[in-house]
Amino acid sequence: MICFAQISYGQANPAVFTGAIPTLNEYKALYVLNSSDPKQIDATLRNIDNVLGDPRLEGKLHIELVVFSGGVDAFKKSGPYKETLEALVAKGVVMQQCENTIRQRKIEKSELFDFVSYVPTGNGEIILRHYEGWAIVKP
Repeated sequence: MICFAQISYGQANPAVFTGAIPTLNEYKALYVLNSSDPKQIDATLRNIDNVLGDPRLEGKLHIELVVFSGGVDAFKKSGPYKETLEALVAKGVVMQQCENTIRQRKIEKSELFDFVSYVPTGNGEIILRHYEGWAIVKP
């Protein structure tokens, strides 16, 4: 007869479970935004702000937001996201725009916020960060 130990990780008593315990000195997350849907843009920016408030990650978290395809709307000066993005930048979030997208859509860099950095391709950034051990988050 084979017996398997049951590990509950606190699940048997939800009042005891507190989530994962941070054991590293540094955590890195790349958030991905490739949709022009305002609900998706809002959700992504809200998720970033929420995780920055997680006390387990305080002072240990580096976040970058990579934007491509329709997500470029979030970085347009003509859009409604300036204050939200500036608040995230003030908290240390790095904003990255795919150059491939703006070239294909004939968007000038002058149409985008000055705090935006550029990467050759959004997908290339995702691949590179993945193999560097970053968490890839697409809300």
